[in-house]
Amino acid sequence: MNRLAAIAMTAALAVTLAACGDSREVGSVGVDWTGNDIAIDAVADPEVDGVVCHLAYFNRSFIDRLQQGNWFEDPSYSALDCSVTGPITIGDINTRAGGEEIFKEGRSLIWKSLRVTRVYDDQANNALIYLAHAREIQQGTGKMSLSVIPLATEQVTWTNGAPATR
Repeated sequence: MNRLAAIAMTAALAVTLAACGDSREVGSVGVDWTGNDIAIDAVADPEVDGVVCHLAYFNRSFIDRLQQGNWFEDPSYSALDCSVTGPITIGDINTRAGGEEIFKEGRSLIWKSLRVTRVYDDQANNALIYLAHAREIQQGTGKMSLSVIPLATEQVTWTNGAPATR
């Protein structure tokens, strides 16, 4: 395979990976004269109705890519806040301690992605925790953002019955 074909295949893979997750852009704020923006997406949890998370992240402009020389990567920084939009209906969620990924978007051509993971805290707290973080093949990052939806104060329906506490 020649180099051009390999680059085209890699770009197609990155676009495919970026499309994973259920989100829609709700806004974009320009931050400087070079065209860098902060994008804001609404991220729906596919297994939890009545909760929406808003995820903000940095999008580098063409001019910034020219200046920095790093064409294929966006910063890992992100911010996340989740809120209740109505009665909560919880479907078949993974309740193990490691949680379950509900969204991912590529932040570089291959190696880096921005993810949102849901963790159910059943230890007397009865809450859904949403964590936005970057995942990298090498040199993982500590850049993260967290939002918590307490379930004890909300109208909650479990479609498969509430899980037993640990």
